[in-house]
Amino acid sequence: MINHISIKNFAIIENTEVDFEDGLNIITGETGAGKSIVIEAVSLALGSRADTSSVRTGADKAVVQLAGELDGEEIVITREVSASGKNLCRLNGEIVTLTRLNEVCRRLADIHGQYDNQSLLNPEYHMVLVDSYHKDKTGPAREEVSQKYNSFAQCRSELASLLALEKENARRKDFYRFELDEIDSANLKPDEDIELEERISLLQNSEKIFENIEKSYALLTESSPSLIDGAGACHRAIEEIASYSRELESISGEFGDIYYRLQDLSRSLGEMRENISFSPAELDSLISRLNQVDNLKKKYGSSIDEIITYRDDIASKLEKIDNFDDEKHRLEKQLIASKNELLAACSILTALRKEIAAELETKILAELSDLNFKDARMEITVEPLSTPTEEGMDKVEILISANRGEPLKPLYKIASGGEMSRIMLAFKNIISSSDMIPTLIFDEIDNGISGITASIVAKKLGEISRQHQIICITHLPQIAAAGDRNYRIYKETDGEKTFTRVEKLCDEEKVSEVARLLGGTTITDTTLKSAKELIESSRS
Repeated sequence: MINHISIKNFAIIENTEVDFEDGLNIITGETGAGKSIVIEAVSLALGSRADTSSVRTGADKAVVQLAGELDGEEIVITREVSASGKNLCRLNGEIVTLTRLNEVCRRLADIHGQYDNQSLLNPEYHMVLVDSYHKDKTGPAREEVSQKYNSFAQCRSELASLLALEKENARRKDFYRFELDEIDSANLKPDEDIELEERISLLQNSEKIFENIEKSYALLTESSPSLIDGAGACHRAIEEIASYSRELESISGEFGDIYYRLQDLSRSLGEMRENISFSPAELDSLISRLNQVDNLKKKYGSSIDEIITYRDDIASKLEKIDNFDDEKHRLEKQLIASKNELLAACSILTALRKEIAAELETKILAELSDLNFKDARMEITVEPLSTPTEEGMDKVEILISANRGEPLKPLYKIASGGEMSRIMLAFKNIISSSDMIPTLIFDEIDNGISGITASIVAKKLGEISRQHQIICITHLPQIAAAGDRNYRIYKETDGEKTFTRVEKLCDEEKVSEVARLLGGTTITDTTLKSAKELIESSRS
């Protein structure tokens, strides 16, 4: 239940706090005083979308805090909406997402706005109402249908895509085969282009390379003295005196390394000198091969790796084309199986809906009888659709006859505003009892009713409040008189700004407020007496 609400800088409310209690909490006030603003603030705390227009003019941010109890534990919810557009959600002091906040608040309270009655006129909403009752059963069944539908839809899409390609497969097959053969005939090897470029460069500069290798080799081994001979002599000279100091020993070691390294280099240069040869035929062949690779790059990728990847892709496409009939048969078989699974899941959901619809009919008729629909008849029809959807294969619609002798008709054809309010109240009572939602909030549930019917609705609200905390905004004296706790919303001004206040009424103030609702601006002793009688009669 909701114990406390604190509202700061929200719309025309500067700063107000309200303590709510068990039972029937009634909020009244003049038209335009801001009754619905309080509900909007509560709605914000319970997870509705934030709107910067809610921030009071001149304020940096609006802050709404709500304290209550859920599953035996205290919870505190804080919503902050800044004028710049930022908003913050806190649950027990911890910052949470709006999704997380909604998950919690759906179990705390249900808000029924004055325009929600219109949703009853939309048959698509009727299935929502049916599924909301015993949703511990319909919820898993709906989820199963949704999963099976998605699997069916995906398979259907894959098959449609495959069939759409059927006419083009022959043309594409020849084209893919040509490309695959061209790439395969090239017999490409990873990094082959780099090796080709190096070999071509070597051949094209073979004369210069040979001359420089020959010169270097001669300096190392053939000149007198050669570099190797000189290095060896240095090494032997230092080696003879190396034992006299560690520094000389180190230098001797380094000279030895140089001497043996020069010998290795001379052998490598000698081998290169012997193997260098210039072949115009080989050069032409390598250039031709590199041109072939470059042409393939222009068509199929900027590198050999990309060409190979492209080759594997078209090979896969060719395999699918070659196996088209097998793939088509597989998908057709899979589609039939997934559709059968979907139809089976839909059938289970339909059976549940029919069972729930029958139970709801009985309970709602009993509620409607209490709400002065003495001769009402009602039927919740569950008719099959031609094709399955993500929500099943059912069209659910509420049909009603409000008066004896009239046939059952859709709600939008017969129900007045007052009738819609009572029908919705009946649904809310039954469904909320099933969900065990602790708090029900009604923003002018009494729209379109008056007289005896208003007294009957007030009695029904009192009955519901024995199982749920109710916070109800009303303009009817009959409902206000039935409140366990009454609150008045009023506006005041300091000459420059307007402020909305909320005050809890004592017994005497409650009588005056009910009298105001009965008599308007002029409150007489007779009006006060009538108010007292109305309050007393609501308690009987």
